[in-house]
Amino acid sequence: MGVILAAGKGTRMRPFSERWPKPILPVLGVPLMAYQLRMMAGLGVRRVVVVIGHLGHEVVRALGDGAEYGVEIRYVEQEETLGIAHAVSRLEPHVDRSFFLFLGDIYFDTENLGSMLERFRAGKLGGVLACRREPDLEAIKRNFVVLADADHVVHRVIEKPRHPRTDLKGCGIYLFDQAFFDAVRRTPRTALRNEYEITDSIQIFLDDGYRVEAAEVVKADMNVSYPADLLQLNLLLLAERGEVNFVDAGARVQAGATLDRCVVMGGATVGADAALTECMLFPGAAVPAGQAFRRTIFTPDGEIRCEPGAR
Repeated sequence: MGVILAAGKGTRMRPFSERWPKPILPVLGVPLMAYQLRMMAGLGVRRVVVVIGHLGHEVVRALGDGAEYGVEIRYVEQEETLGIAHAVSRLEPHVDRSFFLFLGDIYFDTENLGSMLERFRAGKLGGVLACRREPDLEAIKRNFVVLADADHVVHRVIEKPRHPRTDLKGCGIYLFDQAFFDAVRRTPRTALRNEYEITDSIQIFLDDGYRVEAAEVVKADMNVSYPADLLQLNLLLLAERGEVNFVDAGARVQAGATLDRCVVMGGATVGADAALTECMLFPGAAVPAGQAFRRTIFTPDGEIRCEPGAR
């Protein structure tokens, strides 16, 4: 079965996070989490538990029962946002077998993801961690590193290392046996962020003697942390599709308006003779007629400039 964590507040995504939880922010017209649900369906997963918290009703409204994505969703609420391990601890009564765990605010580009399940079954493992070789040292410092031997057996994981000893980065996709919950229950609150870290749970699991392997199945991962990240992700996928623009059938582009690498969602309006370059319009957003904008996100409440380096 599958689990997706979608309870975080996403404070760095303000003002979006005041109306839209990060996991349902739009990516080419569909919620970010829709890509994860489809990945799980492709793996043969049919039951998915989604942990909700901040604006959880919006997640439920956006994703419904999951039928559109080939899965059946059950929602579980995390009353307090006290870290990933705390969110996982809410799941134990609802998980009756080994499970995939995805972090719901990350876009993943994977290859041969099914090999995680094949290795898990063939090796009778306690878990498999999806990883990638990360050339960006700062990106490693923001995530966690995985110390593994030549046989891909994991011996240690380190959260947000200041001095990484390897470029093997954990990427927010995990596959665990139910026994992992024993480690989660014994995970202490950390001094670093006053939360319950999943890397601490994994290390306890390893110290208990369970065999966990690293699988380099992630080609790219993008954590949508800031508004500029959301725009960049949409532009990246637009380019990968080989399309110049994405304009929903329900959008309105008035006469004389020009679009260059833009994403315009249903219910949005582009005024006459407006000129947009690398812009994104949320449902209900309106661009004034006759004006030019570059790297801007429009919402019904206003506009956010996303020039390179913007935070």
